[in-house]
Amino acid sequence: MKAGVLCEKDCKEQKYGEMLNVIDLYKEQEGSLIQVLHAAQNIYGHLPPDLQQFIANGLGLPFSEVSGVVSFYSFFSVHPRGQHTIRVCLGTACYVRGAGSLVSAFEKELAVKVGGTTPDRLFTLEVSRCIGACGLAPVLTVNEDVYGNIGPERVAGILAKYRDRQ
Repeated sequence: MKAGVLCEKDCKEQKYGEMLNVIDLYKEQEGSLIQVLHAAQNIYGHLPPDLQQFIANGLGLPFSEVSGVVSFYSFFSVHPRGQHTIRVCLGTACYVRGAGSLVSAFEKELAVKVGGTTPDRLFTLEVSRCIGACGLAPVLTVNEDVYGNIGPERVAGILAKYRDRQ
């Protein structure tokens, strides 16, 4: 058996065990679904339907309730995400001050469209309706880092900063 296949099986079993622990921790607490989903996304990186069903069964909830929460909150994703999530604000102030060109620059540099993840799973590109820093428009975030007064010419440098961390 190849090492990668063994690791894949062992990693899957480890994640399954972690999820069982999380569900056991929260299953008796009313209103704990969001905490369990946060933990699951941290463990798996995303929330595919089979994992949502596992959570629903573990918490004694209907699948539709779990799926509804996952689809409602933009933090949750059913698709694998990158290590770094870039969110470009497209609120009115940011849009008027050129956020559209920022989105285009990121799409070009990353070779993905909004909502996409780079093949190396390093970056996921998203848009936001408002980051709450209108005075710094246009604004974007990379994970928890906030960048204001950004022009398309700075996109390559911002990406390089996160690539260099690898």
